[in-house]
Amino acid sequence: MLVHSRGGRWATWIVFFVLFLPLFALPLLVVVAASFATNWSGAFPSGFTTGHYDAATTGDSLQALTTSLITALTASVLALTVGAWAALAAASLKKRGKQAMDALFVLPVAVPSVVVGLAILVAFSKPPFLLNGTRWIVILAHTVLVTAFAYQSVSAAILRLDPMYEQAAASLGARPSYVLWRVRLPLLLPSLNAAAGLCFALSMGELSATMMLYPPDWTPLPVQIFAATDRGSLFTGAAVAVVLMGTTLLVLLAVSRIRTKASYR
Repeated sequence: MLVHSRGGRWATWIVFFVLFLPLFALPLLVVVAASFATNWSGAFPSGFTTGHYDAATTGDSLQALTTSLITALTASVLALTVGAWAALAAASLKKRGKQAMDALFVLPVAVPSVVVGLAILVAFSKPPFLLNGTRWIVILAHTVLVTAFAYQSVSAAILRLDPMYEQAAASLGARPSYVLWRVRLPLLLPSLNAAAGLCFALSMGELSATMMLYPPDWTPLPVQIFAATDRGSLFTGAAVAVVLMGTTLLVLLAVSRIRTKASYR
C-alpha cells in the first residue's frame, strides 16, 4: 500500500468502505435480500422463502440462462478472434493507420448500444444477409459490442511485449508464422484470457441492443429479468438476477484460474 503510516492506512480503509458499501455492495445485497423475501413494505424485507429460485432455475428461466451462456461464449470467442487479429495487424501499421483502426473498433462502444442494435437490425433484415428473427443476429450484436474490449486489451498487451523474444526467434531462422504462434501468442495468453473474461461478462449482462433484436425462441436472461420486473414480479426477477450474477462469477473465476496458470508459463 502506498500509504505508509498506520493512521493513514486506517483512514484509507474507512474511506474505501464508506464509498464501497453504499455504491457497490449495498445494491447487490438489496437484490440478494429481495430474492429471498415474501414482502417488502418497509425499510427491510419481511418473510423468507426460497420459492423464487424454483422459478429462477426451471422452465423459461433455465432456458434463458442456457441462451445467455451460449450467446456469451460464442460472442466472446468471435470477439477474441477478431479483436486479437486486428490488434496484431494494427501493431504493424504506421501511426495514422493504427489510429484509424483504433477508432473503428472503439466506435461501437462510443455510441449507445441501442444505436448498434438498430444499425444491425436495419443492415441484416433483408437479403442477402437476412439474420433478423434468428439467434445469429443477437450473437452478432453481442460480438460487435464486446470486440472493442478484446481489441483494446490485446493492443495494450502488445505494447508491453519485449521485442527481444521475437528478434531472437527470427535470428534463429524462425518463420513469421512460427514466431506468431509459438512466441507472440503464448506471451499474450494472460491478456487474451483477461479479455475473454471481460467479453463474457459484458455479453451476459447486455440488454439494450438485445431487446431490439431477440426472437421469441432466443431470449437471453437479462431480457427475462426485465420481463419479470415489468410484470411486477420483483422478487422473482431478483432471484433470476442472482442466478445471472452467480453464473457469471463462476465462469470468471474459472477464467481467472486459467489466467493465473498462463502467467507462470
